[in-house]
Amino acid sequence: IFVLLKKLTKKTKNTIDDFIILNIEKVLIPALYYATFYISVSTLHMHRGLERIIYLAGIALLIILAILFTISTISYLLENHWLKNEKNATRKNTIRVTMPVVKVIIWGFGIVLILDNLGFKISTLVAGLGIGGIAVALGAQAILGDVFSYFSIVFDRPFELGDFIVVSDLMGTVEHIGIKTTRLRSISGEELVFSNTDLTDSRIRNFGRMHKRRVVFKLGVIYNTNVNTLKEIPVIIKNIIEKEADAVFDRAHFSSFEDSSLTYEIVYYVDTGDYNRYMDIQQSINLAIKKEFDAKGIEFAYPTQTIYLSK
Repeated sequence: IFVLLKKLTKKTKNTIDDFIILNIEKVLIPALYYATFYISVSTLHMHRGLERIIYLAGIALLIILAILFTISTISYLLENHWLKNEKNATRKNTIRVTMPVVKVIIWGFGIVLILDNLGFKISTLVAGLGIGGIAVALGAQAILGDVFSYFSIVFDRPFELGDFIVVSDLMGTVEHIGIKTTRLRSISGEELVFSNTDLTDSRIRNFGRMHKRRVVFKLGVIYNTNVNTLKEIPVIIKNIIEKEADAVFDRAHFSSFEDSSLTYEIVYYVDTGDYNRYMDIQQSINLAIKKEFDAKGIEFAYPTQTIYLSK
């Protein structure tokens, strides 16, 4: 029956039945073998020492099978559910690195249980490990802080590989997320190295998550511009921006009287986070405005001073 079920599960698309069959083969069947053996020998009259050995061997076997089942379940959940559609290589690498540590912890806990059932006094051992762990934690406080910050970055994902981020006055593209440090490639080409704790304690601006950019710019015309032309300028700018692909016009207003100009404030949106594309659009808008203003005789303002002399 078991062989038949194993063949049937290979034909299905889901993995849960394969997982169940695998655990039946590795855990349940050995446990049933031992249960059969234990029930058989329990009816016999044996030396108490031999009975004790069989009993302890059974306890050890059950603990080992429980450990194997726990590790198998954790691995299955991580690989087939949590990481199934995960494209983040950093998170996948983190799981591959941390799984051996998880296995060591589980096996360590299981060995302690086995030793306890064998009659060893493990309280002294546990107390010693606890004191040693505290000493190590105090001595490696900075390193452990970076390690915990690494897990915070991996699981919370404030940024990922390839994102362009700004930290204080430093900026660059994320190239590597390590257990202790994260490395960025700056615009000018050098490598920036941050400790993970510095990053989690800082305010990070992540331009890699930008899907739409709000653009605000100003331009000024001379004071001699007549009122009808001043009313026409917002319409001119609106028509120019609306012709641009990936640009969405928001508003254009005669906003203020400056010292040397009548100033307009223009706002539009770029439907992409690509900085180069934004600059291409802004350049195209600027050239079109200059061309249209030249055609209509509208003069841009520049800093000037008028001095009046009296005789």
